[in-house]
Amino acid sequence: MSETEQIPEAVAAVLEALNNTDSNGTEQALNATAKFVASPEGTALAYGSLVFMALLPIYFGALRSVTCSKSREWVVGPLEKRVHNASDMPETITSRDAARFPIIASCTLFGLYLFFKVFSQEYINMLLSIYFFGLGVLALSHIMSPLMSRIFPASFPNKQFQLLFTQGSEEAKEEIVNYEFDTKNLLCLIISSVVGVWYLLKKHWIANNLFGLAFALNGVELLHLNNVSTGCILLGGLFVYDVFWVFGTNVMVTVAKSFEAPIKLVFPQDLLERGLDASNFAMLGLGDIVIPGIFIALLLRFDVSLKKQSKTYFYSSFLAYIFGLGLTIFVMHTFKHAQPALLYLVPACIGFPCLVALVKGELTELFSLQRSPPASPRLTSFPTVSGSPASLASSMDAVSMLTRSSPRRRRYEETVPEDTEAKEDEETEKKDQ
Repeated sequence: MSETEQIPEAVAAVLEALNNTDSNGTEQALNATAKFVASPEGTALAYGSLVFMALLPIYFGALRSVTCSKSREWVVGPLEKRVHNASDMPETITSRDAARFPIIASCTLFGLYLFFKVFSQEYINMLLSIYFFGLGVLALSHIMSPLMSRIFPASFPNKQFQLLFTQGSEEAKEEIVNYEFDTKNLLCLIISSVVGVWYLLKKHWIANNLFGLAFALNGVELLHLNNVSTGCILLGGLFVYDVFWVFGTNVMVTVAKSFEAPIKLVFPQDLLERGLDASNFAMLGLGDIVIPGIFIALLLRFDVSLKKQSKTYFYSSFLAYIFGLGLTIFVMHTFKHAQPALLYLVPACIGFPCLVALVKGELTELFSLQRSPPASPRLTSFPTVSGSPASLASSMDAVSMLTRSSPRRRRYEETVPEDTEAKEDEETEKKDQ
């Protein structure tokens, strides 16, 4: 139907709404009769933008996940043991976690549905907005930090700061908060806070998308699957979860429309007509980005472990995601009904890499991939060698605990039978004598 044919129909609908009255003489709602019809250009722009925004956190999050798994640094402070940037350490998802995740997600989703039915939606969204404001500021700041390091020159006066909060007396002092940051981190935090205030006050879709992209990128970077089998369990369970809650009930659609928090990416279909004040949105949940994204990131790490120049499994799964998401949008647009994106994404993201592995004869290697244990922590700052001999001994014990370099500690960690170890000690003593 052409645009010239749509305009008279819309005008006729408005006139009909103005003329029709019920038995009490009240006018019928205009927005119930004259529903906005997006133009083909606006719809294509909205769906294309959603696909592009979904690909960004998956691609860059997967690249950062490889760097994240390699850059684990342990730091020893003076006379104490502590881990540097423990919050940036990747969280490993095991097969048990993957099996329980759909059940936990279902309970959470249904709980939110009941909350919206029982309590006032306004107050719930206000509390959630404040909660996600803090999370969004931290997530966006974490994403911006590497960018700031590249923008500012080396001559930039970058001062170091430390926020330390302890409890107890001098003898038994315990650290509660020990956060180290510099001027660049502080600038990132200020910029992120401005975006957060903008989101709290206006709930603008651009601010929502900035926070949503930050959440998705952090999720793909910091959530690591320990092997491909775990990824198949997780994606398979959420496949059933997504299909049930979308097709079986109206719970997920109701929560998605009522939940005013940056847990989804949105783009207006009426942007060309109304500009930045558009309000007719197409949406994509962050779960449809993060869940396949962590599986695609795992395949990239598998490519890196093969020590080959090509990234076959990463690109095949990445193209599979584009295909699955495009199929989701096509079906949704054709049948005018919300679709569970994982219904199409899960078979594509699992099937394409498995088919590639089968052709290359690496299917066994693909499913035998196991995340390697954490690398041995290395010492990046040395304890102060001063004070009494007792304090010096405490410092060296701190070093030994983290670097695991103590001969006594290493002896207990070796898997050598006790009898063999005792005989070796006796032989060593005899040679020394």
